[in-house]
Amino acid sequence: MSPRYAFEKSLAELQQDILRMASLVEQAIYEAVESLMKQDVTGAAQVIMGDEMIDNLYLEIEDKCVKLIATQQPMARDLRVAITGIKICLSLERMADHAVDIARATMCLSGQPFTVKCLEYIPQMGRLARQMVKEGLDAYVNSDVQKAREMCALDDEVDYLFARMFRELVGNMEEDPRTVVQAAYLLYVSRYLERIADHATNIGEAVIYLVTGERRELN
Repeated sequence: MSPRYAFEKSLAELQQDILRMASLVEQAIYEAVESLMKQDVTGAAQVIMGDEMIDNLYLEIEDKCVKLIATQQPMARDLRVAITGIKICLSLERMADHAVDIARATMCLSGQPFTVKCLEYIPQMGRLARQMVKEGLDAYVNSDVQKAREMCALDDEVDYLFARMFRELVGNMEEDPRTVVQAAYLLYVSRYLERIADHATNIGEAVIYLVTGERRELN
């Protein structure tokens, strides 16, 4: 096996590992939001427990990237592939942490029927966040700069929903002080989803760097 073939094989395996991690993170976001909306404590607990698998996979991929750089000493685009792999995995790991944060909020809200308005914004934000993850990884696999840019543009929609939810929850708290605790937790949840979208945008920026070598701030 030639050194170049072995290197390309390692890069292909690295890409598959990243896609597997992305799939787990996307599922964690979905389950965290579903558990919250259904006030499903069991589902929330599964999201929290599943985070260890994602963390371990992150460390495994990071280690592979570092070994590739150290042993193969890649140049130009090959080096960017390894660096981009680390960047994408770090963003995915942080998204998973925010999914856990949402699950913990679900635990805290357990047994308290929702009395605040604007709950529909949370699943909307969750869907957009998961779409951004999926499209960001599609752009990564296909080295598609245009798709990466289009995916990053979805962050504006998430920001809009976050701002709208923030205003309405503050209004709820002013109208009925009894909703303060519940509204506060839901504000945190909406903020976590907004941050997940920001991390997805970082993936888009990483794809653009991978393909062009240019650093773009799209958030």
